[in-house]
Formats: sequence, structure tokens, C-alpha cells
Amino acid sequence: MPDIAPYGTWKSPISAADVAAAGSTPQWPDVVDGEVWWAESRPAEGGRLALVRSGSDGLVEEMLPAPWNARNRVHEYGGRPWLVTGGTLVFTNWDDQRVYVRDLTSGDTRPVTPEPTVPQGVRFGDLRHGAEGEVWAVREVGVGPRRADVSRDLVAIPLDGAGVRTLGASHHFLSSPQLSPDGTHAAWLGWNHPAMPWDGTELCVAELGPGGELGRHRVVAGGPDVSVCQVEWESADTLLALADPDGWWNLHRVGLDGQAHNLAPVTEELGGPLWKLGTRWFVPLGEGRHAVLNSGRLALLDEATATVADVAAAADLPVWSAIAPFAAGVAGIAAGPRQENAVVHVDLTTATLTELTPRPGEAPSPDRLPDPAYLAVPEERVFTTAEGEPVPAYLYRPTNPAYTGAEDELPPYVVHVHGGPTGRHSNVLDLDFAFFTSRGIGVVAVNYGGSTGYGRRYRERLREQWGVVDVADCVAVAEALVAEGIADPDRLAIRGGSAGGFTSAASMTTVRTYRAGTVKFPILDLYGWTGEGGETHDFESRYLDGLVGPLPESEARYRDRSPINNADGLAGPVLFLQGLEDEICPPEQADRFVDSLRGKGVPHAYLTFEGEQHGFRRSATIIAALEAELSFYGQVLGFDTPGVPALDLQR
Repeated sequence: MPDIAPYGTWKSPISAADVAAAGSTPQWPDVVDGEVWWAESRPAEGGRLALVRSGSDGLVEEMLPAPWNARNRVHEYGGRPWLVTGGTLVFTNWDDQRVYVRDLTSGDTRPVTPEPTVPQGVRFGDLRHGAEGEVWAVREVGVGPRRADVSRDLVAIPLDGAGVRTLGASHHFLSSPQLSPDGTHAAWLGWNHPAMPWDGTELCVAELGPGGELGRHRVVAGGPDVSVCQVEWESADTLLALADPDGWWNLHRVGLDGQAHNLAPVTEELGGPLWKLGTRWFVPLGEGRHAVLNSGRLALLDEATATVADVAAAADLPVWSAIAPFAAGVAGIAAGPRQENAVVHVDLTTATLTELTPRPGEAPSPDRLPDPAYLAVPEERVFTTAEGEPVPAYLYRPTNPAYTGAEDELPPYVVHVHGGPTGRHSNVLDLDFAFFTSRGIGVVAVNYGGSTGYGRRYRERLREQWGVVDVADCVAVAEALVAEGIADPDRLAIRGGSAGGFTSAASMTTVRTYRAGTVKFPILDLYGWTGEGGETHDFESRYLDGLVGPLPESEARYRDRSPINNADGLAGPVLFLQGLEDEICPPEQADRFVDSLRGKGVPHAYLTFEGEQHGFRRSATIIAALEAELSFYGQVLGFDTPGVPALDLQR
């Protein structure tokens, strides 16, 4: 029989170090000469992004060793950082943001773009195959003293180092430069401030001039209220594009004359928000079939029947983040309620699924995880606001086979707020959550209004309502858990990072639902972040036009909703976690908020981390942040937290 012990005090085999080790997340998969390659983050190596491949012998081999780090800073979130052409690996390197080529036979590595005058002042991303002997990319150049002073163009990079050649630029923001199969046209995506790519983008096509430059472009799809998130050439005169003219990202065939046909009209999201340039949600498989990601689930789109059907072999892995055609099926990155992100192959002929991630001598990822008895299986729920709006969420209950709570005690719960705010949480194992649930602390991850995966209307519930709808949706979920007798009303907390950090701070300063809040790399001063002399980077410098309202006419709204202006109304203690090299949500904002709390008697803590940007990638940081958060909840919500250092709360 399990022991009866207070919630939050349960002994768990899941340590913060285990969570950090699981942070070796695969990304950017592709197929090279019949082998699957991918990038993967290495928390134990300072967050370095390595490149590996799974050979025909089943062994995983590192293709880009230390100290190389295949990341780039385009839009600060990065874009597709590598490709292989012939026997040459082309990649962007984090330290200097230059493009390098590596001979896959000799290992010789050399730069093919010049060293910028300002360190990291010229960045490249979204690498694509161009004409013979060159790759195409998006180039981003800092042109002024502010983070938002940036220009961009499309460029061709000769692999012999002959010098970067400008192709052209149609918009302030550019993505997905691609050469047509016959080499006569180029296609790309573009958009301008104040739009974000999920608001409105334009699919552009142009003929190539005699010198390989872009001719006058024409727009063949997209517009101010239509988002195109992915495009691929199908033939010399047709393109395939994910676009949402009807409110849902569906797959369309688009001719050079602008005529478009929806291949399978469905009220489903087959695309997503273009945070990272080069993200891929669909791949053609031939004979009128296409692999697509239907709100993350691997599915097949059949043109003959105009249908989209989930792939049964992938049912246990309902969340895919990238795909590539491979060996009678699809390879990609997938996760599920019992499995962390892994590179897998689905053979559509035999309906079998194989993991490609393990190294020699390693077990498949489910066998590398803690005992499943300690892992909370997410429960998909839909809650309802007072206005009748549905709010999807995933419930992770306290789960530990060795313990149970007393009959007269309800568990503490943490409301988790995803970032974006156009992100979403999915039906996946999350060791970050398991660190808490295995100790008796419940977690509920809320897909508040503004989240993707539910169509444009749900996304736009947040238009000019950020700090209102997101806060209210999270409160509705928390209060519903209390009403159902699931959560202790006196021991609710809220946590989030980036945009989720804003919602956490806004919640702690405007409602009285939560006793504690964890605020990670947040936005705290809306006007300071994006207004005149704004502190953030170019990509998001006009994001708040849609989320809060245009300036200057909405200035009062910016100031009213900024947590930093409402710090005197804090509902309880707060923990701030901040990377010191964050260019998206710079530490100056958290600095100011914490300074305003000093001497006011409000318990708080502020941990900063050298070498961390937006989001935490280093093992030591992940461990320190999680242990601090657990200690914080214990001190505020009233339970012991053995095994972790006590967090020093200031007043």
C-alpha cells in the first residue's frame, strides 16, 4: 500500500538532472542519400546544436563535432541551419553566425561568408538548395544601435567562397527561398510590419534574370488576412502551399497564374505558426498523397478522395514537429504521452514504426525514461469560460506509486502557460511536469485563446486582448479544477516563460486566484518592450499591434496591462528566472520589476543565468531553475521539499 504523505513532499526518482538530460531534443530532420540526419541540442555541452545521422547499419553517427554549433540568430528564434549538397555539409555556426562548409570525407571545415564587422551582426538562416555550386538563404543584417534595427534580403552563397550574391528582397521579412525545378523561377514568402507570419503572408514568384537575380515578383497566394506558412515547388509551373484563406491551414496547389485549389478542404490545422524559418508541416509522397501534420498528428492527405486521415501506426505518438519523406514512408520527430521527442520512421507499406534515435548500446527512449508508474498521463480536457468559450487544456495529476495524499487534503496545482502566445501544449510526456507531479504537485497546461491548432478564429480571440483573455482563460481552468474537487483553492500557482511569463505576471498582478507565480524570461513592460526606443528585437517589435493595439492611440492600454505598472497589486510571492543574453525578452525588464519590489515586504527571488538566451539550454541552468522553483512552491504553499537547496526569498 502506498504511504500517506503530504502532497509536494513525495520522494521521487525524477531529479532535475534527469530533466536536463532529457533536453537533448532532436530538430531539423532531413534525408541525405537514403539516411536520416537531424540536429540535436546538447545541454551537457552548453546547449550546442550538433548534427547526427542514422546510417543503414542502424548506428547513430555524429556529423558535426564540437566545438561547431549549428544554430543561427535569424529572427532570434533561428531558421533551418544545415543542408548537404553533394559531399558537402553546409551549416550556420552560432559563435560568429557565418556559413561554413565541411567536406564529409576529409572533415575540412571553412567559412564561405565573410566575418562581420560587428560580432554576429550578419546572420544567415533557412538554408536551401540553389543553383549548382551554391545555397540560398535569408540574410539578416544589423543596421543600427537598437535590437530592432535590422534589414533582410535573399542571397545566394557560392560554396567556393566567391562571395555572397544578393538575389533581392520584396518584403521586410522573408522566408523559404526556393529555386524551381527547371531553374527559371524562384518562390519565397514575405510579409511586412505590423503583421506576424500567422496574420498575413504573401507567396511570391519571380523569374530569374541573366545574372541569377530576382526579377519583378508577383503574389500568387496569401494576403493581409491569409497566412501561408510553407511552400514547396511541385513542378516547374505549380507550387504546393499551406494557407488559411478559409480560416484553417490547408494544403493548396497554386499555379504561376495565381489559380489555387484546396486539395482537401478540412476544418483542421495542417500548418502552424512560422516561428522558425524553414519549419516543415507537409511533404509530398507521390501519386497524389502527402504526409501532413494535422494539429501535430501524422496524417495522410489523399487528393483522390480529398480526405485527411491519421496514420494508425503513429497513434501512440500523437505529436509530430517535423517530417521528411523516407523509405516507403516518413521520418520525423515525434512524441507521445509515454515517450519524449525522438526521431522515428513510419513505414506506410508495413504500418510499422521504428525509433532511429538510440546510440549503440542504448535502449529505445521509453526504456531510458523513469518507471512509467511515476509519469502522469495527460488527460485532454475542455473547460468553458463564463462567456461560453471552450478552453482546451491537459491535466497532469500527482502521480507516484509509493505515495498518496490524506483523504482530507487536496493537492497543490500549478497552471502552466505556454509561450508564443501563438504556441500550444499537446498530449505529450513532459519530464519538466513529471518533476512536480511525481512529488505530489499537479500541473494543468492551458491552451488559452490565441493558441494555435484550433483555427484562425480561436487564434484571434486574443486580438487586442492580451493580458485579458489569456488571464481569464487560465483562471477559468483553475477555478474549474477547484470546483471539481481536484485542486486545493489555497495552493494554486501559475508558471510560464516568455509570453507565458507575461501572462503569469499579469495574472499575479490582476487576479487573486494564485498564491505564487514563476515568471521566466518574461515581458513585463509592454510599452518599454515595443514602444518608442523599444527593447525587443525586430521580428516581434510590432507584435503587440495585434495583441494589444496600435500605437500611439493604444498607449494607455499598454501601460494599464503591463505587470511592471501593477507590481503593487501582487497577489503573492514571485520567482523570476532570466537569461542574461536574452535579446527577445531582455533582462532589463525583470531587473526593473525586481528593483520595484525591494523593501516592500513581498517575498520574491530573482535568478539570472550567464550564457543563456531566450529559453534555457544548459544543464546547470535547467537544474538550478527547476530546483529553485520546487523550493519556491514548498515555501509559499506550505510543504517540505527535501533533496533540493532552499531558495533564498528576499523581501
